[in-house]
Amino acid sequence: MEFINTARALRGLAPQGEIPPARTLLQNTLQVAWPSILESFLIALVGMIDTAMVSTLGSYAIAAVGLTTQPKFIGLAMFISLNVAVSAIVARRRGEEDQDGANRVLVQALFLTIGLTVFISTIAVFFAPQIIRFSGSAQDTHMPAVTYFRIIMGGLGFSTISMVINAAQRGAGNTKIAMRTNMTSNLVNVFFNYLLIGGKLGFPRLGIAGAAIATVIGSVFACIMSLRSVIKSHGFLHLEGLRRPQFDRTTLHSLATIGGSTLAEQSFMRFGFLLYSILVAKLGTTAFAAHQIGMNVMTLSFSFGDGLSSSAIALVGRSLGSDRPDLAKLYGGVCQRIGLLISLVLSAIYLTLGRPIYLIFSNEQEILDYGVMIMSLMTIIVLLQISQVIFASCLRGGGDTLYTAFVSLVSVSIIRPLAGWFFCYPLGLGLFGAWLGISFDQGMRFILTSLRFRSGKWVSIKI
Repeated sequence: MEFINTARALRGLAPQGEIPPARTLLQNTLQVAWPSILESFLIALVGMIDTAMVSTLGSYAIAAVGLTTQPKFIGLAMFISLNVAVSAIVARRRGEEDQDGANRVLVQALFLTIGLTVFISTIAVFFAPQIIRFSGSAQDTHMPAVTYFRIIMGGLGFSTISMVINAAQRGAGNTKIAMRTNMTSNLVNVFFNYLLIGGKLGFPRLGIAGAAIATVIGSVFACIMSLRSVIKSHGFLHLEGLRRPQFDRTTLHSLATIGGSTLAEQSFMRFGFLLYSILVAKLGTTAFAAHQIGMNVMTLSFSFGDGLSSSAIALVGRSLGSDRPDLAKLYGGVCQRIGLLISLVLSAIYLTLGRPIYLIFSNEQEILDYGVMIMSLMTIIVLLQISQVIFASCLRGGGDTLYTAFVSLVSVSIIRPLAGWFFCYPLGLGLFGAWLGISFDQGMRFILTSLRFRSGKWVSIKI
């Protein structure tokens, strides 16, 4: 039995040339995908280790760090949107063999990133108390969360510069560079977590502030490595244009077209996630701590879809740049099959090892009881989550960002918070109801993105 049926996957889309064997498609996909999958997985794993190390301070610390998650991602929304555009356009230019065009995208995106970082970082640090209070902080979590948020957002520039360079490298197919960068950053982060959270080897015991400082130190290493990959580089991407940067209308228009739609999508998503986070925070510190652990586990499963999505954007963009919409759809299908296999394995793990996973973070009975419930729902959520993430990334790689923005508006901004609120409060289901809201959201996103992917309309968009 073939890994993918090419005739069925094309669904009426006429081949534009020779179709490689299914085995070749799989090999090409894995060659690009495995560094991104490993990179994304390790980032999520370090996030879990972060939470486990912070949890030694108590459930209030888990909740305090969790309160900063959505405000932080709201601050990053513009950069994430820009980076999606950078990956998609660089991949398209790589397919067109337009090296100068790809480097113009990188240089201009880098200057935009620096300007935006100064503005957003300043706002976040200055208004941190108000932002955290709005996010639903309680008396025991407010000041620790403010401290953590100020440090993270104060060092934002190291992260955003690394992110935009790595986004361009992924678009060019250089996924190993981004993997090495983030692996080093994460190892540094964990090492300084050990030194600074509990005060080891003569270092001061800084608690939550130590965790934030460790994260920033890790991002400094990532920034240095990312810059080295494009300075005096003999590869496809380089920063020689920094000596004479010029903003051209064509490049800015492409970035604005894809980035603007993706920004709308990110805004809808972050608005919905923030509303949902506030809803859960009102259930109390213990419930929110259990929820935050569950979200870390969910991020770990998301990492596989995220890694595959990076490769999907690169392969889809490169195929469309080479005028091969048939290959773009086939590579999307291969990524989807790989994602399905991974999600089935994760589902089995969550079903059988839910309680032991939660024991890594806490031995409080109430948190463990919440954990068993959350992990039972995760067995279903993970099947929907990884698939919809890959479908949506194929659409973004093809430039169909308006549709993905529509999906986020309907599902994340409306369905998730409303369903979560309804199940949580009017029906009195508490945290279980909140996670039912997540299930409804993931199901709707899966339906909408899969239908659009299979329609094939996204392969004809020009960027």
